[in-house]
Amino acid sequence: MSNKTLGDSDYGIFCNFLEKQCGIVLGDSKQYLVKSRLSPLMARFKIESITDLVNKTMQQSERQLRAAVIDAMTTNETLWFRDTYPYELLKNRLLPEIDKGKPLKIWSAASSSGQEPYSIAMTIQEYKNQPSVNSRSMFSIVGTDISNTMLDICKNGEYDALALSRGLSTERKAQFFKDSGNGMMQINPDIKRMVNFRHLNLLDNYHLLGKFDVIFCRNVLIYFSAEIKSQIINKFAEQLNPNGYLILGASESMSGLSDAFNMIRCSPGIIYQKK
Repeated sequence: MSNKTLGDSDYGIFCNFLEKQCGIVLGDSKQYLVKSRLSPLMARFKIESITDLVNKTMQQSERQLRAAVIDAMTTNETLWFRDTYPYELLKNRLLPEIDKGKPLKIWSAASSSGQEPYSIAMTIQEYKNQPSVNSRSMFSIVGTDISNTMLDICKNGEYDALALSRGLSTERKAQFFKDSGNGMMQINPDIKRMVNFRHLNLLDNYHLLGKFDVIFCRNVLIYFSAEIKSQIINKFAEQLNPNGYLILGASESMSGLSDAFNMIRCSPGIIYQKK
């Protein structure tokens, strides 16, 4: 089976396709990334080369292939409690502020394989378990992703040793997981019940999701153009309750993209509050 490198012309066509379908901007000379992500699809779809696969993806009739390509290109590795500080801020600052005995909703806007929304759920449980906290609020988390493959992993809530080693402490693993008996560990039912997973393309409409008190969208906007970033951030603002919070990735900035938020420096970290 040929493994020919993707030419500049076909690469440009594929980049335009990917940006139109899901907003991701690959940039120049990322043929190696396309090749590494899409090569496993060649055998599955019985296609001889990366060039042929990309060209076939452009055909409207190839819906299954197009879905598989988008799935492969949008799958990202993630960590439990990534960067630590957003979860500390959630536990020690945001939850005490917004916990008023009413239903509270948090959105993980790119849930990948589930580490972020489940980390949020564990943080909420740790917050509620504090002796000083007497919470009567009902907490719910919505995790969305464009990848159906990732959503299946999220909904299953079962992870191998390698996945569990990435950011999860021994104490949390013991508290929130049980051995499945097959080399995997299953997240506890009380944590799993807190999270509802749904398919969503961030280029689409969010209105059916309802309103939220906190939105996590971390390490996602870096893949989009400034125009798409601005659109997404302003749509987030529409979905937040008054004075709700948006938490971006450590390297992401809202500068010049939206005037719907006030920036709050937290040391460490920055969060954004809806005006």
